[in-house]
Amino acid sequence: MYSKKIDSPRETLKKYVTNNISIMSGGFGLCGIPENSINYISQLQANNLTVISNNIGNSGRGLVKLLKQDMISKALCSYVGGNPDLEEKILNQTIEIELIPQGTFIERIRAAGVGVRAFYTPTGYGTLIAEGKEEKDFDRPCIMEYSLSADVAIIKAEIGDEFGNLHFKETAQNFSPLMAMAAKTTIVEVEKLVSIGELKPELIHLPGIFVQHIYEGENYENAIEHLKVRK
Repeated sequence: MYSKKIDSPRETLKKYVTNNISIMSGGFGLCGIPENSINYISQLQANNLTVISNNIGNSGRGLVKLLKQDMISKALCSYVGGNPDLEEKILNQTIEIELIPQGTFIERIRAAGVGVRAFYTPTGYGTLIAEGKEEKDFDRPCIMEYSLSADVAIIKAEIGDEFGNLHFKETAQNFSPLMAMAAKTTIVEVEKLVSIGELKPELIHLPGIFVQHIYEGENYENAIEHLKVRK
């Protein structure tokens, strides 16, 4: 095994994140988002980006930094609630949006990661989701959905070794492993980077074969969207 550790994540992201590319970004709400990579990308001059993420940021944070700088021209996601910046762009028709049912969203990504070109699902049949899509009747009517890949995936894990083997913390795993499988290039940030061999095999959620670059992040906010506590 060889080291995939990078010393300058900003320069690495600059190499891959250029005009007109597609980016998958892990995270559910603000849980497990690649905070450092998003910050680095927000400092670049790239535009006309297609971003594939569950909700394109939330509560003014995360991918919203790219939205506010008009870097994103198209978004594929399954949820827009709690994201007034995205809602405003949708209402003003300044962004192209494709809303995808969440189960279909992740299955399209998984399909790309395992080499499946398309699949049938009953989800969305008879709704606006089905418009223009091939239909077929199995035990019930279904529509055909195509796999969903990207040029680059940016994800975050709790622990990773220098080869790119990753361990995620609880639900922060969410979409990230499958996005890493579906993208041409995966750039990972971790809270703790260890040497090859330090991460026990039984703790590895994603093998490093799906990772091209890895670095240790810093100054994580680990923000909570809506903090509610008893008096």
